[in-house]
Amino acid sequence: MDNRSIAQLLAETADLLEIGAGDPFRIRSYRRAAEAVESSTVQLSTIALDPKKLQEIPGIGKGMAANIQAIEQTGTLPLREELLQKFRPTMLELLRLPGMGPKTVALLWDALQVSSVDELDAAIAAGRLHGLPRIGEKLIEKLRKGIQDYKQSTGRFLLDDAETAAEKLIAYLREFPGIDTVLPAGSLRRGRDTVGDLDILATGPACAEDKVSAAVEYAAAYPPAATMLAKGQNKVSFRLRTGLQVDVRLLPQSSYGAALQYFTGSKMHNVSVRQRALRRGYTLSEYALARVEDGALVAGATEEEIYGALGLDWIPPELRENNGEIEAAEQHRLPVLIEERDIRGDVHMHTTATDGRNSIREMAEAAMARGYQYIAITDHSKNLAMTSGLDDRRALDHIRRIRQVDQEMEGRIRIFPGIEVDILADGALDLSDEVLAQMDVVIASVHSLFNQPRQQMTDRVLRAIENPYVHILGHPTGRLLLRREPFQMDLTAVLRRAAKLGVAVEHNAYPDRLDLCDRDLRLAREMGCRICVNTDSHHTSHLSKMRYGIRQLRRAWLEKKDVMNTLGTRAFLKALRPRTA
Repeated sequence: MDNRSIAQLLAETADLLEIGAGDPFRIRSYRRAAEAVESSTVQLSTIALDPKKLQEIPGIGKGMAANIQAIEQTGTLPLREELLQKFRPTMLELLRLPGMGPKTVALLWDALQVSSVDELDAAIAAGRLHGLPRIGEKLIEKLRKGIQDYKQSTGRFLLDDAETAAEKLIAYLREFPGIDTVLPAGSLRRGRDTVGDLDILATGPACAEDKVSAAVEYAAAYPPAATMLAKGQNKVSFRLRTGLQVDVRLLPQSSYGAALQYFTGSKMHNVSVRQRALRRGYTLSEYALARVEDGALVAGATEEEIYGALGLDWIPPELRENNGEIEAAEQHRLPVLIEERDIRGDVHMHTTATDGRNSIREMAEAAMARGYQYIAITDHSKNLAMTSGLDDRRALDHIRRIRQVDQEMEGRIRIFPGIEVDILADGALDLSDEVLAQMDVVIASVHSLFNQPRQQMTDRVLRAIENPYVHILGHPTGRLLLRREPFQMDLTAVLRRAAKLGVAVEHNAYPDRLDLCDRDLRLAREMGCRICVNTDSHHTSHLSKMRYGIRQLRRAWLEKKDVMNTLGTRAFLKALRPRTA
């Protein structure tokens, strides 16, 4: 089990203990352990058998080491399961709603026996929350909106969570003798920002028609599978403990390409491809491309031969959304999509100066290991008090520290002093112009008051980017996937003005955000905006999340030339908004 999954179980146990009014010291120990596990650079699964090594991690004592070993052995934590039985498993759903901390959940449970989102929805509709302590009209309305958003997103999973689940299953399947190739299909392969379920395709000698039954049984025995949904001749469907549904298909090599094309989707892309096949006298299914007149096989083993037989260039999975990719493939004008190796630097990251977990030098060395030529250190400004944001004086001290580390790197990598400065309620910035003028990279972002009316939010952001020291508009719509919808804003007006001013717009690659989305990235390019992809890293390990952002850029049809941090160091600095703007 990966560190993030272990940390989640520990954090959920802390929440359940708090709901039950448990010992505060015990609650804190679980929260501290969850933070320690998530920030550890060592994968705990590799040292789980050695309690002494586990206890070397700050925040992990003897008892917590035993808990981690139990999680690694069983996939869960006995105390968590005991508490879930006491309070009902759906209790954790309530904690995903805005405004619902453990104390509020405990209040609703004690007063109304509410233990699920549906029960809370019904209680709000019946007016049963009125009169409860600490619950006023504003919170009730916030909960009502949160429930609506939750129900719209339920059943979806973040891209990194789905990818992690897929990687573990793929590794398991490859252990079976005779399974040679395993790939994800569906929305994960297309790089959608969230994933509904996993489609996993496997092939090899063990998947031949006369041998596949043993491989089916092996797939069905996957240890993390919580609920078996179906088991057929060459397919297994089950649900993981997280609720993610998985469909595994074991296929002969002769039809693997057809199945990969079919199950990758999207639905409308496949409809268009099948219609094209019919016009040419073929039928296309998950088994093969065949002639209508006699059923003779035309193609099936690879996607390339299927698309080729239909007079098309092979279409990258990220483009398969029926947005003109078939016409482009026919005319040999598909874009040469950006790749992760094209990125030369990452200019949005945080350090221990605010809410990051690593020092300036550690972030620089991690970026160097990725082959980057430059980074920018962009810690928070003072408005984000919970992050220990920088005021003018601390910001100036931070600039000096960054420049000192930059000198110490002796040209192996450039480190630009920067800031992620808060856009305040009226569009003013959270630091003085005198301080911003000394930064090489200034990112302006909204971190508060997301519910402002559309015109007020639009005016707020427009005023912010008028400031001549702003280089990049950070995570422009403020969305948090599966948790918070984008705030209301005239994005077209903002992008138009940003393009004219030379302010770049960020694609925030952190998988909780992926903001701007693929659709808005296409709009930004069409309007002439400069685009910068960053990870918003708070730990050296987060730098690897760049790959999730690259997939969104590819879905937006972006090429290397469309993204400014594919430029080398000097060219990147030159591409930033000039101070005279």
